[in-house]
Amino acid sequence: MAAIEREGEARTGVRVTVDGSGTAAVGTGLPVLDHLLGLLAVNGGFDIALEVEPGSAVLEASSAGHALGRALAEPLRNGRRHGSAVVPADEALAHVTLEASGRPLLVSNVDLSDARVAGLETDIVARFLEGLTQGAELTLHVRLLEGRDTQHVLDAIFKTLGVALAVACRPRPRKE
Repeated sequence: MAAIEREGEARTGVRVTVDGSGTAAVGTGLPVLDHLLGLLAVNGGFDIALEVEPGSAVLEASSAGHALGRALAEPLRNGRRHGSAVVPADEALAHVTLEASGRPLLVSNVDLSDARVAGLETDIVARFLEGLTQGAELTLHVRLLEGRDTQHVLDAIFKTLGVALAVACRPRPRKE
């Protein structure tokens, strides 16, 4: 497992197989984030091994996102470079579009800061997505099209993110 460390981030170890079987061995210190990364792996067909040194929830989420982004940066650059998907989770429906642009930017209409995900007073999902965009240098758009139940909203976002990342990591079609 490759160790990734940045100043102001928790120590992380990450390994990603892009064309995997959809398995995740994740220990971020945040069980809800571990579950969501499992959904990302299954829906994207990635094998992900990710460990984050314990710290504050915000630091753990941001560090996990950044480490995963860095691990995906090369496959994204060498692949199609962009992906998009719309995936449901019960009543929730999310749309994710991304591009390996080299200009990190997160645009989202989802604000879960009042939802108290995992009992936390901050939106750890936003922290994870910000870390991911920075690590992979992505332009990432996340749109919640429908959804009331917080867990379903989160599931829809991460399932959709996995599919969009998988599309972006696919090899470019060859010209004949």
